[in-house]
Amino acid sequence: VIGFFLGLSRIFLRNNYTLLFISLLQGQLSILQEKIDHLERLLAENNEIISNIRDSVINLSESVKDGQKNPEAVNFGQGSVSDLFPSASVLLAVDSEDCLFASKSGSHSSGVQMLDVYDILPFDNPDGGVWKQGFDITYNEDEWDSEPLQVFVVPHSHNDPGWLKTFDDYFRDQTQHILNNMVIKLQEDNRRKFIWSEISYFSKWWDGIDSQKRDAVKRLIKDGQFEIVTGGWVMPDEASSHYFALIDQLIEGHQWLEKNLGVKPKSGWAIDPFGHSPTMAYLLKRTGFSKMLIQRVHYSVKKHFATQKTLEFFWRQNWDLGSSTDILCHMMPFYSYDIPHTCGPDPKICCQFDFKRLPGGRISCPWRVPPEAIHAGNVQHRAWIILDQYRKKSKLFRTKILLAPLGDDFRYTESSEWDQQYQNYQKLFDYMNSRPEWHVKAQFGTLSDYFEALLKESNLGEKSSNSLFPVLSGDFFTYADRDHHYWSGYFTSRPFYKRLDRVLESYIRAAEILYSLALVQSSKFEKMSVFPSVDNYKLLTEARRNLGLFQHHDAITGTAKDWVVVDYGTRLFHSIMNLKKVIIDSVHILILKDKSAYNYDTATPLLKMLGRFSVVSVNVNSPRVKLLSPLGKPVTVQISAVWDGATTVSHEAYQMSFVAHLPPLGIGVYQLLEDESSEAVLADYNIYVRNSRQEKPDKVFKIKEMQHSVDNIILENAYMKLWLSGMSGLLEKINTKEDDKNHQMKVEFAWYGTTSNRDKSGAYLFLPDGDAKPYIFTDPPTIRVAHGTIFSEVVCFFHHVTHTMRLYKVQGLEGQSLEVSNIVDIRGEYNRELAMRISSDINSQNRFYSDLNGYQIQPRLTMSKLPLQANIYPMTTMAYIQDVGVRLTLHSAQSLGVASLKNGQLEVIMDRRLMQDDNRGLGQGVQDNKITANVFRLLLERRHGTDVNEEKAPVSFPSLLSHMTSLFLNHPVIPMTTNADSGVPELIRTFSPLMSSMPCDMHIVNLRTIQAKVDTKPSDEAALILHRKGFDCKFSNRDTGLLCSTTQGKIKVHKLFSKFRVESLTPTSLSLMHSPPDARNISEINMSSMEINTFRIRLR
Repeated sequence: VIGFFLGLSRIFLRNNYTLLFISLLQGQLSILQEKIDHLERLLAENNEIISNIRDSVINLSESVKDGQKNPEAVNFGQGSVSDLFPSASVLLAVDSEDCLFASKSGSHSSGVQMLDVYDILPFDNPDGGVWKQGFDITYNEDEWDSEPLQVFVVPHSHNDPGWLKTFDDYFRDQTQHILNNMVIKLQEDNRRKFIWSEISYFSKWWDGIDSQKRDAVKRLIKDGQFEIVTGGWVMPDEASSHYFALIDQLIEGHQWLEKNLGVKPKSGWAIDPFGHSPTMAYLLKRTGFSKMLIQRVHYSVKKHFATQKTLEFFWRQNWDLGSSTDILCHMMPFYSYDIPHTCGPDPKICCQFDFKRLPGGRISCPWRVPPEAIHAGNVQHRAWIILDQYRKKSKLFRTKILLAPLGDDFRYTESSEWDQQYQNYQKLFDYMNSRPEWHVKAQFGTLSDYFEALLKESNLGEKSSNSLFPVLSGDFFTYADRDHHYWSGYFTSRPFYKRLDRVLESYIRAAEILYSLALVQSSKFEKMSVFPSVDNYKLLTEARRNLGLFQHHDAITGTAKDWVVVDYGTRLFHSIMNLKKVIIDSVHILILKDKSAYNYDTATPLLKMLGRFSVVSVNVNSPRVKLLSPLGKPVTVQISAVWDGATTVSHEAYQMSFVAHLPPLGIGVYQLLEDESSEAVLADYNIYVRNSRQEKPDKVFKIKEMQHSVDNIILENAYMKLWLSGMSGLLEKINTKEDDKNHQMKVEFAWYGTTSNRDKSGAYLFLPDGDAKPYIFTDPPTIRVAHGTIFSEVVCFFHHVTHTMRLYKVQGLEGQSLEVSNIVDIRGEYNRELAMRISSDINSQNRFYSDLNGYQIQPRLTMSKLPLQANIYPMTTMAYIQDVGVRLTLHSAQSLGVASLKNGQLEVIMDRRLMQDDNRGLGQGVQDNKITANVFRLLLERRHGTDVNEEKAPVSFPSLLSHMTSLFLNHPVIPMTTNADSGVPELIRTFSPLMSSMPCDMHIVNLRTIQAKVDTKPSDEAALILHRKGFDCKFSNRDTGLLCSTTQGKIKVHKLFSKFRVESLTPTSLSLMHSPPDARNISEINMSSMEINTFRIRLR
């Protein structure tokens, strides 16, 4: 058994071993990638659950152009390295039609382009009077004479699935009571309304209530009193979340709603995420929504939009050449979503209409004027006061329809609050509506009530004519709620968990795809009915829900209390463990040669996963090994030392690395033997130490001690040559061999402190004490240089970071980028943040590019009129700088904050430790730092044929090579091992479910088995989610090692799978809620660039 909790799990070569590598990239011949993650000291709860998830990441997959079966490509197991790759002359076959998208994109103009808005705004902060960040609003009494003001007061309760308490504690103490009271109180008066968004809570409550209550809820929904808005599992963060997880939590929520309530939400409601992404707007639109609402936007932008009356707009994607992505968006105008900031511009007055704050209650108004209960004696006066606020607020919009949300965090818990709010407001409404000369109609409403009235008034209907509302493109980062308080700290806070999130994501995707295929396989053979499909489906569902929960805007953001963070981490970790079981069970079925030999035995699963893995780098207990490919041919291997600290070799284990070769979405089986006459090549080492120790030579490896020196350390492969400092071990220069050009490329580290002012950095805010200070080391670090046949690397041991720069010596994709990993430990620091900075000679001219949610690229402008912290943006998977000749991309395996503060620079903030609260409600600093592995790839590409206008365009795209590099980093090949001598049934050597490679620009996002209509079992349908990536063709496609082509987004369905028959494939909306009216079984998939499409698929 390879123990997951062993310090070093390794394979003992007393027996022959079978290694399995699962590649879930659908068609790239990737060559080799190694990644070691010290995901350490995972969860510190009372007694620490110590675990080491060392994620292996190799993505070795294979690809054949549809119809062109070249023999090298089909044959998965050639021996020598050189045979494995296409010859250097192979070009990626990119159809010229497929290049038009990127070149045309961004050429049309939308009405409002956010990049221009940032350009023209002064970002000053004058005192606006009662509306501090705005201006005085005036109106004439007669403005509503011809058309009365329609007011919709929308009661809501914002329930965070974890923040100051855990999800379960909040549910127990507050949420269940809110929902219980909702059922009672809405039934008392059919004019009352209420909206709800988080299905994670709603489903937990539903599971515990009786059928009488359930029927009441369904009635309230049917009668329009109770509405579900958005209906995702959570209200997700929009900066750190990856689109895979954003879609997954929408599907989880929408599928739950369809099954339990039969409802389909219509509108988005996002009042608390800290900044807003157009990716979310796109996903909501493709889910079938036509309206959405947002709140947390920079106060200067809100004020500007209020003066222009552009707070309601059609949000369009930057890349959209038409208007198919337009979604109507309402931006709330004021500081917060609480009651003092939602009835109108004056919080002192609005607070008096939050009737939970009546004298004698637990909370009061900070403006020191309390609410008054409404009665016959004061109703005229009080109604007039709030009507004045409603009128002023309506002046910021283009119609006579007004939205006034009524709620706050965890509101409406006690039944007394329901009475206070609903009874007092009803008296106000009744009075207002009884005065025709006031020209107002006020009532409770749901979000849909508001949008329906708005569309009716603006004659938009569903087939909108965009005349009334402007079209806007761009995003709303980085958010500031007041002064210079930019919320760019949370882009990095708690990076350990941001990394864990992506590990779980890749495991879920692997488990979903393999489970879906295994489920079909098991239905074909009677003997396989013992496959634990129901139990494993439960584990999958729980993992989906834990991933969904973590997308919440206080979870992945790193902005919850310490013990709540531990609760999230425990859930993520347990799901990773459970998914390993799902993967093992599924692979078992897929690779058995004799299907009738199947028997499911929980005690001895056929395949035990390796817990500790790097490349296809397995830890073995002998340096003398032989590895056979799926065809039984010997494979070239490199043996490297396993180190105990910086300079000591551990002879307990050795690392074996090799170039594996797998079919697309498939599995390859290798055999590992001990062999005294092994031809494995040993890595050589040079160790730069301060004081030479003259130790006796190592018994296996050549290890040479060196003195630090002004001479450079050189690493090189077929694509590039690197010069690293002989003093620090850090990168200084790269030569690209294709054009023999030298590029300055200095890697350095830097510290940020926090300001000495009263307001300091915390979990949310970044408030630095000026520019970063260089990371200074008094003594040069120990540097360990390894030279091998498969990779060479330089590891530098600094006090706070162990930095590795690895270069793969293989043809194709992996050899073209540098792997960079930093193991960061700032647990002893005080109010400091550690950044890695790359300084190049690229003339980037204050522009850089960062991705939004791993889905699209947003150009950024570093602006001197803004403070440093405002120029930091979220990076989910990549960021780049460029000039006319080159592009430098930093690919990331975790979400972090990124910036380009000077010409030619790219920097990423890797961890932050802050000793105080930043006054945003959390009530603590960030002091629970872990040793955290940050993993990156650095890709330098030559650009050609660029024009000047392109540099100013509001849109940009990665190259195909860049997309692939990102996929390899984020979608590990999953390794497993089984002892071949223990009577294991015979395995097929490769399992290849796809008939041929997917087109290069098509990514299988997921193949997710759909739940059965009635119980928690799986159905025979799955959701196939595909993403056609937009890419820039102005880069060399030579020698990428990719044997795929592009096909204008077309795939013939019957040519998709080889082992399975597609019985039916029908298009559906993104989260499976709607089927198009003409939905029918299709024989060809046809997708436009940038689109993500979901299909219902049945395989046999």
